[in-house]
Amino acid sequence: MQRFGFFSFVFFYGDSMKNKQLPMGEASRRRAFTLVELLVVIAIIGILVGLLLPAVQAAREAARRMSCSNNFKQIGLGIQNYHSTYKQNPVQSGGSYHDPGNRNLLSYMVGLTPFIEQQGLWEQISNPRAINHNGSTRTPPFPAMGPVPWDRNYTPWLTQVGTYRCPSDPATPPANFEGFTNYAACIGDGIASNNHSCFDQYGNEMGWCTPRRGSYNRGYFETRRVTKFRDILDGLSNTIACGEIVVDSNTLEVNATVVNRGSNASFFITPADCESTIDPLDPQFHLDGTNANNWGTSQRKGMRWTDGRPVLSSVTTIMPPNGVSCAYSGDGSDGMFTVGSRHPGGAHILMGDGAVTFISDSIEAGDKYANSPAWPVGSSTTSPGKKSPYGVWGALGTRASKEVIQEQLNQ
Repeated sequence: MQRFGFFSFVFFYGDSMKNKQLPMGEASRRRAFTLVELLVVIAIIGILVGLLLPAVQAAREAARRMSCSNNFKQIGLGIQNYHSTYKQNPVQSGGSYHDPGNRNLLSYMVGLTPFIEQQGLWEQISNPRAINHNGSTRTPPFPAMGPVPWDRNYTPWLTQVGTYRCPSDPATPPANFEGFTNYAACIGDGIASNNHSCFDQYGNEMGWCTPRRGSYNRGYFETRRVTKFRDILDGLSNTIACGEIVVDSNTLEVNATVVNRGSNASFFITPADCESTIDPLDPQFHLDGTNANNWGTSQRKGMRWTDGRPVLSSVTTIMPPNGVSCAYSGDGSDGMFTVGSRHPGGAHILMGDGAVTFISDSIEAGDKYANSPAWPVGSSTTSPGKKSPYGVWGALGTRASKEVIQEQLNQ
């Protein structure tokens, strides 16, 4: 009995307790939590939820960022296949001119549609269309390659292509509105005349600007002009083909807004002058009253995947990612259009060889007080072969300036 004394005690004590009746009030008190215990449990749960939510949000953004990158890879693959088929890149602000035509204003993304598994949409665009968006008969029909990009009677222009949208950007088109885009063509490190590259909307050469064209239209894409892989002398893996952008939701955010300079060309000479409208107390936004509202409801950055004008679907490599953007005047004018994103710390770029890289906001971008290439006439940067004054960032945006990129961008 001594050997099993402890267990015997437990057994007989427990057995005796079965027959012992506790007062009702005492039994109920033992079955309930005290207020202090309840508050402690609630506090612990609150702390755990508070620790968990940021991790969940970070995981969701990581998934969105990966999806965003995958879309860019599809675009890069589409450009490669386009070049294999036509022996040239798709034209940024291309198309045709006839009445009523698209005035050579279509973005590079229109020609890519059959190469990103949008064959049905491409067939609508590439053939005459005798029906309006509301179902009524169109007489005469829309011509092949469609009308101007802002014509809302043309159904293909109102179609949102999922591949052209980054899921991290929450902006969505309202009803009967053009489709948005977050992926823009890189037109280099120049400002002057980068809206037309010395071609008018009829496809005619502008004689006054042609002698200096090569000085400032130095990107993978040239507005209204054909480029080919053979033109990328710096190497496809060293040249940016496209950059990510943020859709302008009319909130004066610096990384989304293109400021209308109202014919003030001072930023052509010194790009830093474009920063004069940034709110010093809240540098992610422009000051109230900044001239950006006269672009119209759909003439803003990223608001039309079909529109090849720089304000809507082009980027330059002057200011680093998420920096300021501004244009001379009007939605079709030349200017400085900066890469941006909703991802923390930077934005994606697509290289000419199809590689997608995330570039930090802090990338070395040279001297923002330096003269923009080819402006003014006779400046040290006028020669087409001059290196970009905007550091590694500017060098990545030029196709044939012989810069050597020593950094490993994917590390």
